Amino acid sequence: MSFLSYLINGISLGSVYAIIALGYTMVYGIARMLNFAHGDIIMVGGYAAFFAMVNGGLSPILSVLIAMAVCTLLGLLIERIAYKPLRSAPSLAVLITAIGVSYFLQNLALLLFGANTKTFQSVVTLPSLSLAGGRLQITGTTMVTIAACIIIVVALSLFVNKTRTGQAMLAVSEDRGAAQLMGINVNSTIAITFAIGSALAAIAGVLLCSAYPSLNPYTGSMPGIKAFTAAVFGGIGSIPGAMVGGLLLGVIEILGRAYVSSQLSDAIVFAVLIVILLVKPTGIFGQKIQEKV
Repeated sequence: MSFLSYLINGISLGSVYAIIALGYTMVYGIARMLNFAHGDIIMVGGYAAFFAMVNGGLSPILSVLIAMAVCTLLGLLIERIAYKPLRSAPSLAVLITAIGVSYFLQNLALLLFGANTKTFQSVVTLPSLSLAGGRLQITGTTMVTIAACIIIVVALSLFVNKTRTGQAMLAVSEDRGAAQLMGINVNSTIAITFAIGSALAAIAGVLLCSAYPSLNPYTGSMPGIKAFTAAVFGGIGSIPGAMVGGLLLGVIEILGRAYVSSQLSDAIVFAVLIVILLVKPTGIFGQKIQEKV
């Protein structure tokens, strides 16, 4: 029964990684850039929800919506100021800028909120589910996190494949120049992508802090790196790949922590990633891109 409990916890943690990884995979798939500040947007979302509930006395649902709004605006601001001027710049310049934005957000949070860890109040009020005569307990946060991941992946897939904006995103990801010639506003499409990714980061931040109730300026750093690993694991640029990669990563981490060593769980995760990439360099759902020369 303990294995089943670890498995469910792994799926719950993996669901958070999957939601974060969706932001990475969308931005990379459409804008062809790695937004390493994405993990710090998670932290901003956590703080926004925290202060909305503690200082504002707002309901959990309203606090989550405020966190999403704050992170969406922040994502649009970062894209406009930091990334838009670098559309034609080398990828290394964009990467360095993303790292700079990440450190800027961390240090700004230190100045505004301090370095002390805050205890986060869970936004989930559902009671725990008791199974197998009470031997298996599934918390409300776990159930909501897994359900949120499934709903987000399905909704995002429908949005990308069925809406006009989603088709524009697919066109820009395929060939930015050709999409622009067909009348698609590339800048607006990329901005919408950042907005969606940042809103998802806010949801992930709130769910992460609800499951592990602590919040500080570095809360999003390691989950952001692991979610990027999950995106690469599943095949960066693929929405199903981000979900599968996140779930596998969460399960591997929790099982490694339970059965091998809590200190080596991160090393096990990255070791598995290396093995997967040696076997399939494009990730599980990644496809090889043939370039004409």
